[in-house]
Amino acid sequence: MGWRARALLARPTKEIDSMKRRRFLQRASAAGAGAAMGSVYTLLTEGAARCDPADDYKALVCVFLQGGLDNHDTLLPYDAPSYAEFSRIRRDLLRTYETPRSQDALLPLTTEAGQFGGRQFGLPPEMTGLKSLYDGGQAAIIANVGPLIEPVTRRSYEDRTARLPSRLFSHNDQQSTWMAGAPEGAQYGWAGLFADAMRDRNGAPEFSAITGGGNDLFVTGERTAPYQVPPSGAIEVEWVRQQEGPLQAVLREHLRSLPSSDRSLLEQDLGRAGRQAFDANARFNQASGDAPEFRTEFPESGIGGQLRAVSQSIAARRSLSVGRQVFVVGMGGYDTHSSQARNLPSLQARLDAGILAFSRAMEELGLSQQVTLFTASDFGRTLAVNDDGTDHGWGGHHFVVGGAVRGGKVFGDLPEVALGHSLDAGNGRLIPTLAVEQMAAPLGRWFGLDETRLNRALPRLGQFTSPLPAFLAG
Repeated sequence: MGWRARALLARPTKEIDSMKRRRFLQRASAAGAGAAMGSVYTLLTEGAARCDPADDYKALVCVFLQGGLDNHDTLLPYDAPSYAEFSRIRRDLLRTYETPRSQDALLPLTTEAGQFGGRQFGLPPEMTGLKSLYDGGQAAIIANVGPLIEPVTRRSYEDRTARLPSRLFSHNDQQSTWMAGAPEGAQYGWAGLFADAMRDRNGAPEFSAITGGGNDLFVTGERTAPYQVPPSGAIEVEWVRQQEGPLQAVLREHLRSLPSSDRSLLEQDLGRAGRQAFDANARFNQASGDAPEFRTEFPESGIGGQLRAVSQSIAARRSLSVGRQVFVVGMGGYDTHSSQARNLPSLQARLDAGILAFSRAMEELGLSQQVTLFTASDFGRTLAVNDDGTDHGWGGHHFVVGGAVRGGKVFGDLPEVALGHSLDAGNGRLIPTLAVEQMAAPLGRWFGLDETRLNRALPRLGQFTSPLPAFLAG
C-alpha cells in the first residue's frame, strides 16, 4: 500500500465519513493499488448491454508537451518580410542553433489562397514527418489556442477589465487549466468527461481512459478513472511476476484477497480496489497478447515508447470490448528558458518521429479514420528572447493528426510576427484567439457527444461565439 493510501487510512473517522465515498475510492485505488498495480477504479459488474462496441470505435490521443512549447519556433514565418522581422527580433538566439533556422532551411507549408494576408509559414527542419502528414492531408495546425474565460483583447488585458485564467503563467496551473478548465486542484479533465458522456458506447469502461503514466487529470471524469499503461505494459507487482508456477498463482490470489471480509468497510473497499486492479491488469495483458501485431517501428525514445503502448492498447480494442477511448501521453523538457537552441530541435525531432510512427501504425491497423491525435502544452512562449532562451507565453499552436482531419490547412488566426501588435500581451506573448474549449469541441463532436453532453463537459464553451474551427470531418 502506498504512502497516500496509508495517509488516507490514518485520517480521523469523521473526516473520512464526510468524503464522497466514490471519490475516495478513486483516490485510494490510484494511490494504493494503482501505485503498485496500475491506477484503475472500475465497476466490472456495471450493467448495460454490451454488444460489440468495438465495431463503432473512436479514440482521442493527447500528446501533452510539458513546459510550454515555443509556438514561434513551431510555426515559423516564411515570407520574406515576416521572416526578416522574426530574424531581427530573435537574432542572438538564432545564431546559436546548430541546425539552422535560416529561411531556406524551413519546411514551407501551403495555406489557402489569400489566408493571413498572403503571409507564409514553415515548420522547423526537424519536423519532416509532420510536414509529410500535412502535405498528405492527414495533419492540420490549430493556431493561437490557449486558456480563456472569455474573449480578450490587448486593451481589456492591459486595463484589467478582462476576466483571465487564474495564475496565468504558472506551469502547474496552466497545465491543469488546459486539461480541466481550472488551476491546480481541479478534479475532472475534459477528456475524462468525454469518456463519461460516451460510457454507453463502452463494454468495458475500466479501459476507456488510459494514461502513459502522467497527466492523469486530463482523462479523469466523474465516473471515469485513468488506467495506467507504461511502455512495458500494465503494471504488476514485480516480486509476484518474478515467481514461477504455482507460487505465482498463490501469491496473486493472496494479494487479491486482502484485506479480509471481516475488516472495516473502508478496508473492504481498498481490498476491492486491489482485486479489481489485479483482475484488470490480467485482462489487459491477456488482451494485449491476443491483439494483432503491427510491423511499424517506433523510435527508441520516451514519447516513442508511450505511443507504441497506445497503439498496442488500440490494437487490443476488440478483446477489451471498448468502443470509445481517450489517451494521454506526456513529453517534458519544453520549458526552454535557457539552452533552447540545443534542446528544442532534439525535442522537436523526437516528437515528430513519434507522431509519424503512430500515424503509420494506425494506417497499418486500418484505424486512421477512427483515431485522432493532437498536441497540447502549458502555454506558448515569448517572441522576445531571454539570453539563450524564451519565457512563458500564453497562446500557442498545435497539431491535430489523423485520417478524419481536414489536413493541409492552418485553422484559426495567426497574429503578425512583431512586438506590440493588437494581440501582444507583452514581449510577444500571444493573446489566444481560440479558447481551449473551441479546440476541444470539434474533438468532442467527432467523438460522438451531442450538444447537451458537449456543453456539460465544456461549460465555458458558450462564452465564445466565433465559429468553431472545422478541422475534423464527420
